[in-house]
Amino acid sequence: MAASFGKIDQELFDEIEEVLILADVGVATSQKIVEELKAAVKEKAIADPAQVKGELRQIVSRMLEGGEEMHLSTKPSIVLVIGVNGVGKTTTIGKMASYYVSQGKKVILGAADTFRAAAIEQLQVWADRAGVDLIKHGEGADPAAVVFDTIHAGMARGADLIICDTAGRLHNKKNLMDELGKIARVVSREAEGCDLETLLVVDATTGQNGVNQARLFQEAAGITGIVLTKLDGTAKGGVVIAIKDSLQIPIKFIGVGEGLEDLRPFVPEEFVQALFAGDEEKEEEGWN
Repeated sequence: MAASFGKIDQELFDEIEEVLILADVGVATSQKIVEELKAAVKEKAIADPAQVKGELRQIVSRMLEGGEEMHLSTKPSIVLVIGVNGVGKTTTIGKMASYYVSQGKKVILGAADTFRAAAIEQLQVWADRAGVDLIKHGEGADPAAVVFDTIHAGMARGADLIICDTAGRLHNKKNLMDELGKIARVVSREAEGCDLETLLVVDATTGQNGVNQARLFQEAAGITGIVLTKLDGTAKGGVVIAIKDSLQIPIKFIGVGEGLEDLRPFVPEEFVQALFAGDEEKEEEGWN
């Protein structure tokens, strides 16, 4: 993400808006950021173009701050992971399991995305890699029944954290809401008083479609956080700024590679630094 900071004028603000949009921030949120930037430049009487980029980073960081901490203080705590097929949902669950195991927590997984047999098999591979137990039924089984069994297995085995793979398709909004609603009722009944995080996995390469996914799943399941995946390539990742701005859903983790260790807690300042930084060419254009 690059812009030339020669002098402070309307052309500069137009250019910044353009690069924000190209970074998948979205038109409405990009315009909001630029208007806030203009106001800050005027209020602080900023004359040095180099200070403008610093101000821009601060504005975007502030937009992303808040709610990034995971709330998992009870034993057990529950994490439901949602996302359309292909976003890296199953991989994310494996990495998350490994992350919490490395913190000394006992983790158990539930394969409640039963629509595809391959999803269950893939989660078994990741469970084996992370060294955790997996509760699973057959393809086509009732997802809520899998969640029920996983919660009870987790409690019986003294798990600190129960992570369940859930709906992997936007097949039909009513069916989706019914399925997730049933799972939510099972969790509230069988794990009453337990901390619950419901995380939506968003592929950084999907651009503004990620906002639409977040809006639909928010309506269906009351999302508490976002996991942004596939930031290891050319993906911009700016879509999470639009999600946080328009839906007020915080970002909890980012996935930056395929390895078990490649899931990191979201740190707004670091993310913004990476978003506005890049290769040597970008450095020459004034971003680093």
